Amino acid sequence: MEVKRGNRIMVTGVAGFIGFHLAKTLLEQSYEVIGLDNLCEYYDIQLKRDRLAVLLAYENFYFFGQDLVDEGDLFAVFAEYLPSAVVHLAAQPGIKHSLEDPHCCLQSNVIGFMNVLECCRLIPVSHLIFASSSSVYGGNREEINSTATPAEHPLSIYAATKKTNEMMAHCYSHLYKIPTTGLRFFSVYGPWGRPDLPIYSFTRALFEDREIEVNGKIERDFTYVDDVVEAIVRLLPVVPKENLDWNVEVGSLSESSAPYKIYNVGSHHPVSMEELITELEEAIGKLAVKAYLPMESWEVKRDCADISELEEAIGYRPEMNLSDGIQRFVKWYQDYHRVEV
Repeated sequence: MEVKRGNRIMVTGVAGFIGFHLAKTLLEQSYEVIGLDNLCEYYDIQLKRDRLAVLLAYENFYFFGQDLVDEGDLFAVFAEYLPSAVVHLAAQPGIKHSLEDPHCCLQSNVIGFMNVLECCRLIPVSHLIFASSSSVYGGNREEINSTATPAEHPLSIYAATKKTNEMMAHCYSHLYKIPTTGLRFFSVYGPWGRPDLPIYSFTRALFEDREIEVNGKIERDFTYVDDVVEAIVRLLPVVPKENLDWNVEVGSLSESSAPYKIYNVGSHHPVSMEELITELEEAIGKLAVKAYLPMESWEVKRDCADISELEEAIGYRPEMNLSDGIQRFVKWYQDYHRVEV
C-alpha cells in the first residue's frame, strides 16, 4: 500500500514507553511510521524489545536502531523517508540518573535534539512535536503549573536539558520557520511503562513483598498514557503559526512571534504518594510496608498541570481516572510478568 508523505510520521524513541503507544496508535490509524530508537540499556532492554516486537508486526512500520547523536545516519533516514512530521520522544530519562551521568544526559537530550532540529531544517517538515517535561518548573512554587508563568529554575540536569530543548526549538522556529510544539508531560503511567517510575516500581515491590521507599509529602499529577497519546495525535495537524503581533510585554510565555507553542499535558489532579500506594494496595490486594525518606534536593514537592490551553486548542480532557488507570496497569503487569496473587 502506497502511503502519501503527509501520512508518514517519524517517531524517535519508538521503543520507549510513550513512543511505543504513540506509534501503535498511529499505525492502527493507517499512518506510516518511521521509528528510531538506540535501545539504550538504562532500564530492562527486554521490555523495549517486546514493545518493538509488537510494532514490527505492522506492515506500515519501519524501524532503525538509530542513535540520534550520529547526525549522518539520522540525516540518511530523513533523506530516504522524507517524513511529513516528526514526534521527538527520544531522551535519556531519569532525573537521578542525570546527576550520576550528566554527560550521557547532555549528549542524548541536547546533542541528539540539535541533530533532529538540523534535519528538520535541511529537509523541512510540516510540524515538529517534541517532549519536554513538567520538571522544567523546578523551583516554581505556584500551586498550579501554567505555561504562562516562568520556568527558569530547574532542579536537576535532566530538567535543564528539557528547558534547553524548548529554547533550541524556539531558535529554530524563529530562524528557519520550523513549526514546533513542545509538550510538558506530567508523570505519565500505564501498561508497558518504565520500571524506574513510581507506579511500576511500587507495584513490583508489592508483588514481591518488599519494602516501598516513599516520601509521603510528594504530590504528582499522574497522567494515563492513552490520554497523552490522544493529545499528540490531535496536535499533529494543529501547526503553530507566526504571530507578528506578539510581544514579550503582553504575550504568553508559551508562544512567540515564531511558529512555536508549548503545552502542558497532564491530568490536573495531583495525588500524594500515600494516596497512590493506597490505590495500588486496593488493586493488588496487598498491604504495603513503607519506609519514609526525606525529599532529595532535586525533587519537586508538588506538580499540577494547568491544561486550559490544551483544552482550548484541541478539546483535551483526560478521560482516565487514577483508580481505573492503576487497575489497567496492574492487569498488564500481571500478564506481562506472569504474576499470580
